[in-house]
Amino acid sequence: MHPLSFLSVFFCFAVLHCMASGKKFRWCTLSDAEQRKCSHLARTLQSVLSSSDPFSRVSCVRAHNTQDCMTKIRGNKADAVSLDSGDVYTAVRLYDLEAVAKEENTEGNCVFAVAVAHRGTQNIFNLRGIRSCHSGAKWTSGWNIPLGFLLSKNLMYWDEEQPLAKVVSTYFNASCIPGIGVSSPNLCELCQGPKSYVREKNHFCETSSSEPFSNSEGAFRCLKSGAGDVAFVDHLTIAIATDAEVDQFELLCPDGSTASLKSYRTCNLGQGPGKAIVTRSHMKRITKRFLTLIQNFFGRSGKHRSRFSLFTSEQLGGQNLLFHDSTQRLQVIADDKDMTDILGLDYVALLKELGHEGISLDHSVIRWCCISSAEMRKCEDWALSIRSDPLVCVQATSLSGCIEMIKSNEADAVTLDATHAYIAGRCGLHPAAVEYWGDNSECLTDPKELLHGLLEKAYENYFWKGCMPGGERGLCKVCVGWEEVGRVNGRCAANHDERYYGNMGALRCLVGDPGGRSYGDVAFLEHHSLQENIAYLESSGWAHGLSPSDFELLCQNGEKVPLTEWKHCNLGVIPPSIVMTRPVITAKIYEFLMKSQEYLRSRNDSTFELFKSVPKYGEGDLLFKDSTACLLPTGHYGLQDILGDSFMQLANSVFDCTHAGILDFCTSDICTDKKK
Repeated sequence: MHPLSFLSVFFCFAVLHCMASGKKFRWCTLSDAEQRKCSHLARTLQSVLSSSDPFSRVSCVRAHNTQDCMTKIRGNKADAVSLDSGDVYTAVRLYDLEAVAKEENTEGNCVFAVAVAHRGTQNIFNLRGIRSCHSGAKWTSGWNIPLGFLLSKNLMYWDEEQPLAKVVSTYFNASCIPGIGVSSPNLCELCQGPKSYVREKNHFCETSSSEPFSNSEGAFRCLKSGAGDVAFVDHLTIAIATDAEVDQFELLCPDGSTASLKSYRTCNLGQGPGKAIVTRSHMKRITKRFLTLIQNFFGRSGKHRSRFSLFTSEQLGGQNLLFHDSTQRLQVIADDKDMTDILGLDYVALLKELGHEGISLDHSVIRWCCISSAEMRKCEDWALSIRSDPLVCVQATSLSGCIEMIKSNEADAVTLDATHAYIAGRCGLHPAAVEYWGDNSECLTDPKELLHGLLEKAYENYFWKGCMPGGERGLCKVCVGWEEVGRVNGRCAANHDERYYGNMGALRCLVGDPGGRSYGDVAFLEHHSLQENIAYLESSGWAHGLSPSDFELLCQNGEKVPLTEWKHCNLGVIPPSIVMTRPVITAKIYEFLMKSQEYLRSRNDSTFELFKSVPKYGEGDLLFKDSTACLLPTGHYGLQDILGDSFMQLANSVFDCTHAGILDFCTSDICTDKKK
């Protein structure tokens, strides 16, 4: 017998064995209407399958709410249920269940989270103190993404010393957030489910269809009834809005504007994974086989669809029963997929930051990303010199590596030049602070005054050879790396291991190494600290006998002028370097930086300087530019505001036609819009 045939026979035997002795496959239901649809499915299966088929006997287990379903599945009293992805995370992490399939709609596996309000009444920046309707506590569109957005924009402040629910209860005047519990009564104040001292009869503020304002349809119902002023729902709910509803309601966009309900692709608070089916570990194969069977029979193109429609609920007296009515197909998940493969890097990081696994040590520290041993030394000195939140230093091999670590929740923040900040923005990171390069006495409060565009050049086919750390081919020929025991390491690396990296490195490249080899004819660098860096070169042994007067600037009009004329002789203005982080912790990172720089500024006896590197560490611009006077808040400004329209247009055109591995990593997340 062929090995695959043997496996098929063994698998069928396993299914028959697990479901022998009268045991049925048991689906967990959350309402009487779901129970009716499930029973109809069971009867139809019985009529189309032979009595010997293990799936000819399916039973329906009525649960009180989604948590009750998870408990029943874990306790072997039910076998499977489809849950919101927020509950999927809970089911996997806290109930030891496993996701086996996803519901796929016309947008893929993901949903847009939107905020809906009556026309002309609200904008996203004035929600404090109003009444809110939410699809469910810790649900994707009703809790996780909206709260992540409000926190990322500093519209809601959470110091993590109190439960997030308490923060929400003081932000909104009254709410209906099904599943939130009784710790904050005003978060259930708007709900209308039946109340009873008998648990089985009490559905008030529960994630059950017996609570009229539960799930996205219920939250929209809450808004339409006049109970609430804003509803946080998924796009699937408003995609089928009637003409009257389109006229009466509108979306609240993240920039403060509003838009039609039909504009959810461009006016939303973010994307997150849709619903998924969970089961116990040893039931994975059986559940996958069951889902494949019912989809082949009763899916959109199922051969028995005329007898039962898996993704239709209206005829059974409800909406989205068992599965969402907009589901196009069920996508079975491969066995080797982990949580980030199923829910996405961004979403899993968001859930951790919102405390879905409890507040751990990771929440109390700031993990700063460094790209060299020199930066690690400075970072560790920084950590020892401050009294604000604990600082932990982690290391990557390049700024792109830092972006990847932050997105993967392995680090929290890093300072990036304009180009890397642009890349980080494409990866879903947000600005937390910007460097100000003026005098200390001129530290501004409005970063808008610092923003400009940028003129860049294409290099590869223009220069014979050079050193552009992180580049390839001819752009690495002049690079020198560093030597140890007669061996060259780190050559052309995009970090301080390449001695020609950064502004100081570009100067070293121009004058050549101490032996007179490997030098360039022209250096492209920033004007910041230029004369100080030249002075340091001689003391470091790189430029004997050279002074600033031995160098000159090349102007765009062909003239050559002294270094002091940089204001009139330059290739263009560079946007400020930006501290980038994950959206939810932007306020946390900025607050840490403000406390840190104020504390260090107030200590006259401190030997550590946050914005100085060369004298102590032998390298320039470690962690921050040495010319930085202070860090400023980004406030409500986005990356485009900071970098400027001209730079963004240039960067878009470059990266749309130039391959960058880090962008491949970023766009591999399950909800990433490949057209960004």
